[in-house]
Amino acid sequence: MMTRDEAVRHVEAKLEHRFSDPALLHEALTHRSAVPRRQGGRSRGKQKGRPATKTPRGQGSNERLEFVGDRVLGLLMAEWLFERYPEEQEGALGARHAHLVSRPVLARIAEGIDLSEAIQIAQHEESAGIRALASVMADAMEALLGALYLDAGLDPARHVVRRLWDQDIEKSGQPHKEPKTLLQEFLLGRGEALPQYELTSADGPSHAPVFCVEVRALGETGIGRAGSKRLAESAAATDLLKKIGQEKTERA
Repeated sequence: MMTRDEAVRHVEAKLEHRFSDPALLHEALTHRSAVPRRQGGRSRGKQKGRPATKTPRGQGSNERLEFVGDRVLGLLMAEWLFERYPEEQEGALGARHAHLVSRPVLARIAEGIDLSEAIQIAQHEESAGIRALASVMADAMEALLGALYLDAGLDPARHVVRRLWDQDIEKSGQPHKEPKTLLQEFLLGRGEALPQYELTSADGPSHAPVFCVEVRALGETGIGRAGSKRLAESAAATDLLKKIGQEKTERA
């Protein structure tokens, strides 16, 4: 098993980019649980007569870089899809885009570059197992793209996105449909009622919850667990599709 320093260098190698500002990389790989809470918290703002204190670059969590990376990925993916599918209209392009920037895909990309081992997480959260959550890996992947963009600009970020997402964008036939949509279409095609989703539990810390959702149809029950209710519903729909023999994934 790699040390964290080795894992960070490994991630840089996978990106094929050496950061000129290592603090950006450090921040992109810092989960918010590993950042000490500032006295007074963010909600108190600046003290009377004093300017607000800025967190030095590299000493905050990856949430701000995640915000940037989300926009960078969205733009670069829209540009790529526009080039790759010149005959498709907005609806089909939008479906592909939504899939390619989704958390499950981001988490899989992150896993492919061994990003999980490089993320700095507080010990008490480490023991809770949040390192393996798709939401944590996906957020870190977006933050990494944000850091790359701020460190070197759009062209290097474009190079990384097109290399890491190449298999996902090329393995498509029809535009991707979410499992919930596939399940609904299958049931309606058979004259059945729409599926019913039920949130059965929500555990874990507030910043890294784990939701469990069940969905029922045709006498079967699908179960899904994820870091958000929406993703848990999608996982439950996938599970139910498998059980009723309708595992028809339309790849993007």
